Amino acid sequence: MTKTISFNELRRIKMQLPPGSTQRIADELGICADTVRNYFGGDHYKEGNSVGIHIEPGPDGGIVALDDTTILEKALSILGETLELQEVE
Repeated sequence: MTKTISFNELRRIKMQLPPGSTQRIADELGICADTVRNYFGGDHYKEGNSVGIHIEPGPDGGIVALDDTTILEKALSILGETLELQEVE
């Protein structure tokens, strides 16, 4: 599934994730943590792989076309879990 999102929104999602989420996403998907970092705009190509994101200049940090939303969906799922825990406490 493809998705278009602003670069700043993608970074906001990444910054809201609790500590350890990058490694958790990597472990659950069986990929390198640096690949997850690259998905969120990182530049860790020595260890991680390209993940099919295409960034074009534009408003709000630019437009990012995601070829695959699996990592984004995992991140949003973790954020949902975090919000549920905060509501219980």
